Amino acid sequence: MKLSTHLPCSVRFANFELNTQAGELWTDNRKVHLQEQPLQILMMLIERAGDVVTRQELHEALWPGSTFGDLEDSLNHAVHRLREALGDTAEHPRLIETVPRRGYRFIASVEALGPVVSPVGIGSPAGPGEGPVAPPSRRQEARAGVTPALQRRWVAIALAGVALISVIAGAAWFHVFRPGRKAAGPPMRIVALTSFPGLHGLARFSHDGNQIAFVWNGEKEDNWDIYVKMIGTEKPLRLTTDPGVDMAPAWSPDGRSIAFCRRNQREDAIYVVPALGGPERKLYSTSADAMAQYMSSDWSPDGKYLAYVDRRPGPQTLNIFLLALDNTQDKRPLTTSPHVETDFNPRFSPDGQTVAFVRASGEGGAAHDIFLVRTAGGEPKRLTFDSVLIYGLDWTPDGAYIVFSSDRLGGARLWKARASGGEPEPLPVGQEGANAPALSRTGRRLAYTQVDIIANIWRYEVSTGRNAPPTKLIASTGVNESPQFSPDGKRIAFASNRSGSWEIWVCDSDGSNARQLTFFEGPFANWPRWSPDGRQIAFSGTAEGHYVIYVVGVEGGRPRHLMTGASSDYLPSWSRDGKWIYFVSERTGPIQVWKMPAEGGRAVQVTKQGGHMALESPDGKTLYYAKRCDAPGLWKVPVEGGEETLVLDQLAEEQCVRWGVTAEGIYFYNVATKAIEFFSFARHRITQIAKPERPGREGLAVSPDGRWILYSQVDQHTSRIMLAENFRW
Repeated sequence: MKLSTHLPCSVRFANFELNTQAGELWTDNRKVHLQEQPLQILMMLIERAGDVVTRQELHEALWPGSTFGDLEDSLNHAVHRLREALGDTAEHPRLIETVPRRGYRFIASVEALGPVVSPVGIGSPAGPGEGPVAPPSRRQEARAGVTPALQRRWVAIALAGVALISVIAGAAWFHVFRPGRKAAGPPMRIVALTSFPGLHGLARFSHDGNQIAFVWNGEKEDNWDIYVKMIGTEKPLRLTTDPGVDMAPAWSPDGRSIAFCRRNQREDAIYVVPALGGPERKLYSTSADAMAQYMSSDWSPDGKYLAYVDRRPGPQTLNIFLLALDNTQDKRPLTTSPHVETDFNPRFSPDGQTVAFVRASGEGGAAHDIFLVRTAGGEPKRLTFDSVLIYGLDWTPDGAYIVFSSDRLGGARLWKARASGGEPEPLPVGQEGANAPALSRTGRRLAYTQVDIIANIWRYEVSTGRNAPPTKLIASTGVNESPQFSPDGKRIAFASNRSGSWEIWVCDSDGSNARQLTFFEGPFANWPRWSPDGRQIAFSGTAEGHYVIYVVGVEGGRPRHLMTGASSDYLPSWSRDGKWIYFVSERTGPIQVWKMPAEGGRAVQVTKQGGHMALESPDGKTLYYAKRCDAPGLWKVPVEGGEETLVLDQLAEEQCVRWGVTAEGIYFYNVATKAIEFFSFARHRITQIAKPERPGREGLAVSPDGRWILYSQVDQHTSRIMLAENFRW
């Protein structure tokens, strides 16, 4: 595919001007240096502004004749350099949006500053086919023997050619740059709807779209309550003050009432409160923690039912129920999954005939997908097939799409899926950290919760005995986690989203000279582990659509994945001899530890009673592993096989990836004490090592000489509700 010449002589976008004929990019009277490949990519994207330019098309234009796939890293680097030159990021794109697994889209408005012509204009020297040429002078005509009749004929042909070029230019301009080509009406505008201290979100629109109900833990961050805010005003109205946890607000169709869920030590319950404030009324209650962490509800469009989450008698499963709001208050199950699964987050379709919900399955309930079920009952229809975390959903007002937040390619962001089925598509709004989408039934408004987390890697010196405070070692404005020392202790591998996508990075042991190792630009990459010789790093990534184990050289290059298949494989680690890579998988049901040859090959199951994140002892004789993330404890088994033994039960279920093993013992994070502790093999005693000031993230590492501990800490956690006006799907 060749680059088209149907571009204006010059175009303007954002604070840039691009001279397409000279191939020069300017901003603020300064020329921006762009190499040839990034420039070609920019011109292709601008020519088809608003449309997706596939990676295949870009590859064919930049490297014609080569095999697609051989130069994927080169394309990633070229796009990365282009974004750097434009001051753009994949995480919060202003100009170039990544469309995962497809390509890129230019999303900024483009203004033409000149006609669509060839590089050589009238009056310039031209060769064959290079554009129109100025008519010769009379002396030149006489010298060439040109008669006046022939001159008139040439002028007519030239004028006809200019007219034809104008028609073609106009058509090309209208096709490429016409206003509203993607959607008619005013452009979408994104503003922050809330900016309160503390954490808040889970917004829901009133029926007229002019108010939102939401949850907030208050200015003192001491209690979760329900609030209402009129769009365009600053001060919210607090509706609840109970010391329990209030969640999941849902408006009545007439806009007069708000239903919500409450949890306290006595019960889980559903209440209704007037939208203007007033006394609460309890609709339904069940035993404490019956709704678990999945409290959610929705009001049917006709006002007759509430959809909510509750536990069925017998099987320990959570399902969607309908509660009649008449005098009968009848309760009937809408879903009845026969397996140990959890259904939550119900949302009525605009016509009230269907309920969309999230079904969680798999070990720990971490495999989420969207299902649809008729309100009259019947077998649910599966809409997505990603088996990754989903953070909220809602219907578009026409009932054609489900908008949802998902980890489907790493990091929560907004997607849409046709209610009739098909591959989900990313939305042009709500990138990294966006969750809990809600759409107004009128007014074309989209609200979502934007969660921003800054997590940095801290270092603590163990061997001095001076109790010196930890120091921030690896920092950025994003999340940095899963640190791991190289075998010689001179470098650190870690995962970070600082570039706008989750990638694997490497730096020196003092935190300097950070270098990006992978360039997936969308798919998730995390949990790096060094090979024993320090030449390779194994990690988990989602570029194949689910978690796969990859290996990449420490100097860079294209990562190779070790195995294909439908199962998710993650949390790799190397055997001490470098021959095997351990990993976690659900390929035979419950989560187990597996291992495969480091060069690829048939996987072998290691654990039988469940297993999660495995590490070999320094002498290579013992395999230590957590059971799984929903059960506490750290276990061991001989590498050659044998009976498993409980080593310590202080490793809490939610911290099953925050530990490390040395020849002397095990360092781990203890949730109960909120401290990093050490279990000595020799003394069978636990001692406190360090106490992080804030909540932790993934990973914990010990240097080969035992001097340093690395851990990731959340240094800033904020949320705000964002509003997209004039939203079109």
